[in-house]
Amino acid sequence: MSATLEQKTGEQKTGEQMTGEAGAELTDGFHLVIDALKLNGIKNIYGVPGIPVTDLGRLAQAEGMRVISFRHEQNAGNAAAIAGYLTKTPGVCLTVSAPGFLNGLVALANATTNCFPMILISGSSEREIVDLQQGDYEEMDQLAVAKTLCKAAFRVLHAADIGIGVARAIRAAVSGRPGGVYLDLPGKLFGQVMEAEAGRRSLVKVIDPAPAQIPAPSAVERALDVLRGAKKPLIILGKGAAYAQADDAIRNLVEKSGIPYIPMSMAKGLLPDTHPQCAAAARSTVLKESDVVMLIGARLNWLLSHGKGKSWGAPGSQKFIHIDIEPREMDSNVEIAAPLVGDIGSCVGALLVGMGSDWKHPPETWTKSIDDKKESNIARMASRLGKNSSPMDYHSALRVLRDVIKERPDTILVNEGANTLDQARGVIDIYQPRKRLDVGTWGVMGIGMGFAIAAAVETGKPVLAIEGDSAFGFSGMEVETICRYNLPICVVVFNNDGIYRGDGVNPTGGADPAPTMFVPGSRYDKMIEAFGGVGVNVTTPDELKSAVDAAIESGKPTLINAVIDPAAGSESGNIGNLNPKSALSKKAGA
Repeated sequence: MSATLEQKTGEQKTGEQMTGEAGAELTDGFHLVIDALKLNGIKNIYGVPGIPVTDLGRLAQAEGMRVISFRHEQNAGNAAAIAGYLTKTPGVCLTVSAPGFLNGLVALANATTNCFPMILISGSSEREIVDLQQGDYEEMDQLAVAKTLCKAAFRVLHAADIGIGVARAIRAAVSGRPGGVYLDLPGKLFGQVMEAEAGRRSLVKVIDPAPAQIPAPSAVERALDVLRGAKKPLIILGKGAAYAQADDAIRNLVEKSGIPYIPMSMAKGLLPDTHPQCAAAARSTVLKESDVVMLIGARLNWLLSHGKGKSWGAPGSQKFIHIDIEPREMDSNVEIAAPLVGDIGSCVGALLVGMGSDWKHPPETWTKSIDDKKESNIARMASRLGKNSSPMDYHSALRVLRDVIKERPDTILVNEGANTLDQARGVIDIYQPRKRLDVGTWGVMGIGMGFAIAAAVETGKPVLAIEGDSAFGFSGMEVETICRYNLPICVVVFNNDGIYRGDGVNPTGGADPAPTMFVPGSRYDKMIEAFGGVGVNVTTPDELKSAVDAAIESGKPTLINAVIDPAAGSESGNIGNLNPKSALSKKAGA
């Protein structure tokens, strides 16, 4: 980059100032950051403009990058994180210093926990003032804060090191187990000037940033031996399996083995949820009764009851095969009989080769018992889904949204809430990989609008965001962002007037509402109308189906206020057991 761009944009130095004394072409920190990102295939930036990064966003847009400007850094960070998950290239979030950095840090920590590759780039105050704590504008030692919450953190002080700094951030974000990386760029860095040719030479194109990690042959054979001895085997697919984009190999393994499988929520669609080997509708049965469990890109964390306890079989009755790129994940909760360390594509490919052409399927008694349980549970669920009440309950509303996804399987579903999330996981079938995005490992609310925006930007596909009214509140102002960029996003807010339920009471009889209640009869659809989007209020399943169909067909930004019975829902959804109860609850009127 040279003076030519500066003359076009009117930003920074003039053309004469960008030429050295000997007539050499010059560049600066702003342009080197942009050139380094573009050199490594990064096309989109998510962020919030402000001091000292405003011109970085302007110049990036002038250079053909897409810069999506949000209303809050946490939402921009969530967008960058899910962009990394969808593309396997680090999503980039750009924030201002101190408070803006801290807002983005929530998303960075969440990305690291969920193994999403993301780079948070923040401007910062000058080191000499920060280190002496002399009270600079938004003074904070951001690098020290970030180090504890992400996979890696770097600071660049010299323009000549920008290329290396960006390269290190990219490689750290995607190699091994992916995660969040922080890149600190002090304001003074952007204005540093150097000869353009030297600047070009300083840039680094990262070669093979996430190299294959081949499993040891002995580990592969050990895993196959354990699997051969199984009478009641089970495969669990996690979101790591979806991230790997080894879709064909995973499907071949499942079908060649004949083993029933259950997908964790963001792994839904790796194989269609309607696949005959999918045992999701008999989840409790297969977790408890299986004798060998193969984990592919899934961790035995709280989402799987840590692999023990009443959700699982008797201690010692089950053997685990675990495929993960991180060796320290093995034995984290229970003994792993066959650890298989490597990238998922390589591990699954090695298993397929080792299985040969005469692999025996599990006993029919096992698969038949699962099918019987599935049929029983599906029949019981059908009666709940068949209601056509007004106001709606969760199941009657989700039934029509299930039909929308069935009719349009390339639609990306974003989902968050308590009851809204829990019920949708079980009701809405997904047919293609990476088409369901939700709260993931931490279960954190507020990812909805950031995920929806990035999904639309990165894929160009229509997005259906199903939001609890409480969850929507964390990022709802981003409907303006959706309208500003005219994105094909339909947001459905399940509005039951409160957190979990909308029928709480103040036990004192006072004027204040209960802590879990919102304004009754709120009209969230009016929010998007203020920004030129389409708002619709619905009270019946038929109205909901008609409104969502119209939104997806039109591609216009739409928000649907779906009125749900305030008495519908349960506290904390399916994880109410994690919510401690006061021993004095009766005295509190609970």
